[in-house]
Amino acid sequence: MYDQGGLDEMELVSKRVFLTLPDLVYEKLERWANYQGRPVANLAAYIVEKAMEEAEAEGKIPPPPKKEPPSEKG
Repeated sequence: MYDQGGLDEMELVSKRVFLTLPDLVYEKLERWANYQGRPVANLAAYIVEKAMEEAEAEGKIPPPPKKEPPSEKG
């Protein structure tokens, strides 16, 4: 769904983020998630992913650093 930014397969694991939301924001998010029949965390992850895609498309996120090829030992 999105560009993995050159990450190796071994680095592609989900990360957990803990955040605090104002009560009103959480209540609205919960209603939205319930309306869609999905968990609140799943909807929040989707919203963040879409915002990241938009920010990337607008050039607001720099590209990942280039990986240097492994050095040869000899």
